[in-house]
Amino acid sequence: MTINPNPGVLQYPRLRKSPFYYASRRHGVALYSVYNHTYHPRHYGDPVAEYWHLLEGVTLWDVGVERQVEITGPDAFEFTNMLVPRDLNKCKVGQCKYVFVTAEDGGIINDPVLLRLGENHFWLSLADSDVLLWAKGLAHSLGMDVHIHEPDVGPVQVQGPKSRDVMVDVFGESILDVPYYYAVDRELDGMRVVVSRTGYTAELGYEIYLHNASRDGVRLWDAIWQAGEPHDLRVIGPCHIRRIEAGILSWGCDITYDTNPFEVGYGFETTWMVDLEQEADFVGKRALTRIRDEGVSRKLVGVEIGGPGVGSFNDGNMIDVFDVHDPRGLRIGEVTSACYSPRLERNIGYAMVPVAYQEYGTELVVHTQHGPQEAVVVEKPFLDPTKSIPKRLERASA
Repeated sequence: MTINPNPGVLQYPRLRKSPFYYASRRHGVALYSVYNHTYHPRHYGDPVAEYWHLLEGVTLWDVGVERQVEITGPDAFEFTNMLVPRDLNKCKVGQCKYVFVTAEDGGIINDPVLLRLGENHFWLSLADSDVLLWAKGLAHSLGMDVHIHEPDVGPVQVQGPKSRDVMVDVFGESILDVPYYYAVDRELDGMRVVVSRTGYTAELGYEIYLHNASRDGVRLWDAIWQAGEPHDLRVIGPCHIRRIEAGILSWGCDITYDTNPFEVGYGFETTWMVDLEQEADFVGKRALTRIRDEGVSRKLVGVEIGGPGVGSFNDGNMIDVFDVHDPRGLRIGEVTSACYSPRLERNIGYAMVPVAYQEYGTELVVHTQHGPQEAVVVEKPFLDPTKSIPKRLERASA
């Protein structure tokens, strides 16, 4: 029996379309997946070329799949602070935060970017899981005075070292005043937008959240594209090579409902992502306190994997997780994300393994699509652990 290695994805009315769907497809989408019940452009023909252009130039992404959950009302701060383990008393109006939404058992329901637009006004810019109904159910059961809904808002990302030039041409020099992980309101040719200095790359970049997105999506896209053409702007899909190099997690791959924050590391145990010392209660606080005290049995570690290249992750080469074995052949875990990094010239990835195997230098065997390969546990992120690249913004001298 012959297996078709590249079956298509059906395009039909049942799946949602991004506000930018009809604009981005003009650039030759080569591969879609489905994310938040919405068609998601994954690449436009050459993911490695897209990676290099992200590192050296400027890129435009259709990320309308990042659906928003808007929370307003008199109890909005109290409710949102209860949804996430971070202490939102430390989040100013106009500031953004990367957060986990946790369940009562400490599992990660989602890892959105939170935007605080007012004292009692929040957006959760979602990863790929359903948070709207979870939030509405919680608010209803607790009798809290909040309004929770999905607004008609869609984001695009402008990412890469030359993103500053495109953004200045679109919004003016003042856009460079926006600090890392802050957001501002702007208007462009009658279109209302929120611009944040955030992104999924660990490169300099911005996200532009469009109000009335179902009406104005194509118009905004065309305005950015026109402004970007003199700067060699190119349309790409989310670059998973850069994502993995940077240690950025992917919900559904590296984290799920069954993963707790302490298992994925990055110092979440003692710092900003899980604040067990805050006075306020939050969903999962009791479970996460217990997990912290008892310790975890497994960890998400960085791995370097030998053998032939494993692809770019978003090219269809990693259909499923890669099994991880110890040198004696015992299956002990799985690689959840992996790619070949062109500039590191090696295969890299994340592996969930028992804590007995988490030390740097631990030898493993990873079963890639090419068969068993030698692997070793290494530090992650693989590049720029302090995020100095996206934090740095050079301005032209007067």
